[in-house]
Amino acid sequence: MKIFDTTLTRLQESLDVRLVEHNVLAGNVANSDTPGYRPKELDFAQAMAAARRAAGADALAATNAGHMGQDGALRDGSQGSSAMVAANSLVRDGAGTSPGIDGNQVDLDRAMAGLAENSLQYGASARAAGKKLAILRYVVSDGGS
Repeated sequence: MKIFDTTLTRLQESLDVRLVEHNVLAGNVANSDTPGYRPKELDFAQAMAAARRAAGADALAATNAGHMGQDGALRDGSQGSSAMVAANSLVRDGAGTSPGIDGNQVDLDRAMAGLAENSLQYGASARAAGKKLAILRYVVSDGGS
């Protein structure tokens, strides 16, 4: 019987990808007044698939923190987890609104709604991970408190 099944791993990957998505959306909000700025976006489903592939690649031969992964990133944690590295590689120019006078294409309402949705999803994943760990903690303590 496995104590740590894939559920906890997927939740960790989800949290990492949601963090990258938050940074992308926050960057869009921060640049909403930057002339000529085009918004960035991240496809969550695509990023999760890439995170799963990266996790599978990590499991193959991570014998030294100085070794490089398939994407060329060091495994020493300097660029974040493999899920974060995979998600960051998928950040693309997004479909903004028609450019304003200054050429900026950020739709601030859309970016703020995306931040709110991402925050809710991140919180749900964090709570699910907490519940999973609470179950493990209960099992380890023989059901006592």
